[in-house]
Amino acid sequence: MKPTSIDPDMTVDEIMRRWPSTIAVAIRHGMLCVGCPIGIFHTVTDACAAHGLDEDAFSTELLDAMRRDPQAHTPSAFARGRPLTDELGTGV
Repeated sequence: MKPTSIDPDMTVDEIMRRWPSTIAVAIRHGMLCVGCPIGIFHTVTDACAAHGLDEDAFSTELLDAMRRDPQAHTPSAFARGRPLTDELGTGV
């Protein structure tokens, strides 16, 4: 199922991890959220306020990218019960 809205509690970091195509949207708007230590705390609302962006327009672009992303059906990186692994796929 493709997303119909953005969870208001989801951080920009999680959005970019789940839907990598959203990274281009952020960069296109001058938001250098990739690797930003605040990205793990900021929601889309927070990030738009911090960068002076129209939240509705930005969210529309994010949703479009999320719907087109081939990884749209992958689970959240922060889903409960998901085993932790390192870069090599071994247990942590």
